[in-house]
Parts: sequence; C-alpha cells; structure tokens
Amino acid sequence: MTMKTLFICILLSCFSCMNINAQEIYNSIHSKAKEVVDNPTSEGIVKQFNQFKLDALDYLFIKMREQMPDSTTAFLDKQAFALNNFINLYTKTILEQRNEPKVFMVETIKIFMDASYSNPLFDDSDKDLVLSYYNNGDSMTRFSLDTDWRRAFIAASFKMKEWKEKNNMPQK
Repeated sequence: MTMKTLFICILLSCFSCMNINAQEIYNSIHSKAKEVVDNPTSEGIVKQFNQFKLDALDYLFIKMREQMPDSTTAFLDKQAFALNNFINLYTKTILEQRNEPKVFMVETIKIFMDASYSNPLFDDSDKDLVLSYYNNGDSMTRFSLDTDWRRAFIAASFKMKEWKEKNNMPQK
C-alpha cells in the first residue's frame, strides 16, 4: 500500500468517525431527555423541559430529512447541541431570577420566546404544530419548534446581556 493510499484511508476513517460522533451527540441528548420524561419520579417541571427537548429534536430530525436530505449529521449535531445550550441558558436565567420581581421573569421569558420565534430554520407553514408550545400559556417552554437553535441561542444571549446591563443586573 502506498503512502498516498494509506493517507486517504486514514482520512476517510476520520470523516466516518466524525459523522458517528455527531449522531452520537444528538442521540445522547435525545436519550437523556427521554429517560427523564419516562422516569415516573422526575419532577413535573423537569419533565416539561425534557418533553420540549424531545419534541424539538424529533421535529428537527423529521424536517431535516424532508427539506434538507443532503445535510450532514454534523448539522443535526450542532442544532441539537445549540438547543440544549438554549434550554440550559434559559433554565439558568430563570433560576437566577427566582428572587427578583416578577417583571424580570416575564421579560426573560419574552426574550427567549422572541429569540426562538424570530429565528426559524425551515419556515414551516404548519403554525399549529410549530407554535404548539409557544402559544401554550401553561408551558414553561414557550418556544417555536421551527427554530434555528444556533442563531436563537446567540440572540437570547445577546438580548439577555443587553437587558441586564440596562437594568443594572449582575452578569453571571
């Protein structure tokens, strides 16, 4: 085997490993969320957050297959990772504000809702499905399913930083 052939084989095996790892990350986030949802001892609010993750990940996977059949598992991985970061930032921010006036919590929820709604990924016309969580006033995860989670995470982070500065809140 020539050096060039060996190099190509190693390169191809690296690319295949990257795709496997990307799919593993998506699957890991999905399976952890499913474990929480299926666990009868999980608290209601924790189940609610994880149910949203499951539904958003399933929606993302289905829509990608329909509208972006040539996309890579790396794209799915990045979106799943960003969704997880978005939910974690939202949760952290809500918990930080639990002793603040209610108006702070309301503004935080609006910022995250807007970040989700204003950054669609597929421009899905099925608004009943896409906005099922968004329009549910009883849900703590009032976000659009049709979201580019990478852009939404950046938007929410930026808006929260701006809002905290404007209201002289500590940056954590």
